[in-house]
Amino acid sequence: MKRVIKFPLAALALFAVINCKEVKKESNEAADEMEETMEEMTQEEEVETVKFMMEPKSDSGVQGEVTFTEEDGEVKMMATFSGLSEGEHAIHIHQTADCSAADGTSAGGHWNPTNEPHGKWGASEGYHKGDIGNFMADAKGNATVEFSTSEWCMGCADENKNILGKAVIVHQGADDFTSQPSGAAGARVSCTGIIQ
Repeated sequence: MKRVIKFPLAALALFAVINCKEVKKESNEAADEMEETMEEMTQEEEVETVKFMMEPKSDSGVQGEVTFTEEDGEVKMMATFSGLSEGEHAIHIHQTADCSAADGTSAGGHWNPTNEPHGKWGASEGYHKGDIGNFMADAKGNATVEFSTSEWCMGCADENKNILGKAVIVHQGADDFTSQPSGAAGARVSCTGIIQ
């Protein structure tokens, strides 16, 4: 009789131990899955943003604020300006984040890491990676510019795409998209270096 009682108790204890191990294993697997999901969500939500103020050049009084945001392999530029003359103006990324010269020439020429001719963004004949294009200022001298591309990045290892260490320049006139090497856009009226 004693043996009959001990056997079911031993079997019950063994079942409980096995069952606990299974529950623990499932719990660990669930925790691992949750951790992986959280990592993926964190990576998906990573958005890099750089914001800076534009400073007047060439005695213009043109000011502004520019924001670059990188998300899902695309960089978006949002800019607002004031103090412009009414009409069309060019905006480019230039090769050096140096706005120390009064006329903005310390920023160098257009950013052109692939040695293409100057042109309209996306032109089959070629264009500089800094050839953003033209925008319109209203009668009060205000303007907004929006631009996005997957051909830029912020801080990546590809120097043909990395915009950090460059400058944003606004010109007095419009880019004609044909004159070499800069589009004959006139004086540099506002400048800022992109934060490194």
